[in-house]
Amino acid sequence: MRVLLLSTALIAAPAAAAAAPATPEQQMQAAAREVSQARIRADIATLVAFGTRHTLSSQTDPKRGIGAAVRWAEAELKKNGLEVAQVCDTVTKPPRVPVPTRVCNAVAIQRGTERPNDVVIITGHIDSRVSDVMNATADAPGANDDGSGTAAVLESARVLSKRKFPGTIVYAALSGEEQGLLGGKILADYAKAQGWNVIANLNNDIIGNSCGSDGVCDGKTVRVFSEGPRWQGREELAAAQRSLGGENDSPSRNISRFLDRLAERLPSIGLDVRQVWRNDRFGRGGDHTEFLNAGFPAIRFSVAVENYDQQHQDLRTEKGRVYGDTLGVMDLPYLTKVIRLNTAALMALASAPPPPEPKAEGAVSTDTTISWRFVPGAAQHVVRWRRTDSNQWQQMLSVPVRRRLGSDTVATLCTQANPEPCSVILPKVRVDDWVFGVSSVSKDGWESPVASAVPGGAFKPYVAPANLAK
Repeated sequence: MRVLLLSTALIAAPAAAAAAPATPEQQMQAAAREVSQARIRADIATLVAFGTRHTLSSQTDPKRGIGAAVRWAEAELKKNGLEVAQVCDTVTKPPRVPVPTRVCNAVAIQRGTERPNDVVIITGHIDSRVSDVMNATADAPGANDDGSGTAAVLESARVLSKRKFPGTIVYAALSGEEQGLLGGKILADYAKAQGWNVIANLNNDIIGNSCGSDGVCDGKTVRVFSEGPRWQGREELAAAQRSLGGENDSPSRNISRFLDRLAERLPSIGLDVRQVWRNDRFGRGGDHTEFLNAGFPAIRFSVAVENYDQQHQDLRTEKGRVYGDTLGVMDLPYLTKVIRLNTAALMALASAPPPPEPKAEGAVSTDTTISWRFVPGAAQHVVRWRRTDSNQWQQMLSVPVRRRLGSDTVATLCTQANPEPCSVILPKVRVDDWVFGVSSVSKDGWESPVASAVPGGAFKPYVAPANLAK
């Protein structure tokens, strides 16, 4: 395959200084090293000590129940100098919430220095349960489900609050997951009400064990679940996706690809990402689903192999087999690696400009044209493409944000001042055989996830065109 390259060199690297600026990889590695296994263990031990964190447990007891746990998480987040709040709503959702119940999330906001409305959110749920989902009094340690995810929220906040980022990071310990994804919906509704441009929700749920209930172990892999066609707007998008593609290119699927590539760039963390191409585990769900329902890109981190004896179980021993979600059976070194990957991902997403909203054209042509609007904060954009049956992006072309001169110019002027879309022509690349996308890159090398040039590929919630709106 032949591709006509741009005639002008990419943005020139600055002159070498006495001490060159750290690369994005070096910065992420440095932050990842600060993640502390000892602090993670202490956080989970504190969560377990609340006895039960069931959503219907006491909200006023100072030492036991969901109220005490949420207040503690809020206080821990506040220690980092962040803006904190309890984001709450009163919910009735039979049968699991039979009477009006106040459900509160502990939330901290680290405002971006340049693009405070561009937001990445890390979540884990703080509530717990035993075998009977309505049992609000029995001890429910919830060490792995989901003390591990809550620890990811708290530890990433401790590490990253020391730094500054162009975009905003939101850290949230969610309540009510076991009673019907209540905290996820409350926070997604809050994000929508605030007008946040949510780039990604990284939901962490059961991320702290490496051996399954069948004895199979895998301490080197973390699963990332992502939806294919986007759920929000699916009915309006269906006809266009059937014609133009998009079955495997939702924003969430591209976050999954982004995380897979990020893990490869950071081998020192010691984790491989296994992309699982469904919204969640078979027939099950998590809080990220409510962000997807609101139109926000979201994925779920979870362990490579689950131990079902330690999930949703009364504390007991039967025929020599131990049941219950306790701290002593967790793999803390593995959990630490997963939290390090989360920390690096938050850095990358909050540092990069938002992804563009590209469009591909080229029907009945031997060439393909990719166009998009300039993204503020971008020093260049990267056009990527892959075969329709390929897992990852295969080809790329960097497009600097400035005018290119010469007879072989194939890209338009791409600046904020130019009212015309940025565009690139790919000669001899037939649109039928490839999927195309574009990412944004900051002046210091932080690259966003790729947004696919397909119906529903934009990272913003889908809005039906006026002629389709009801």
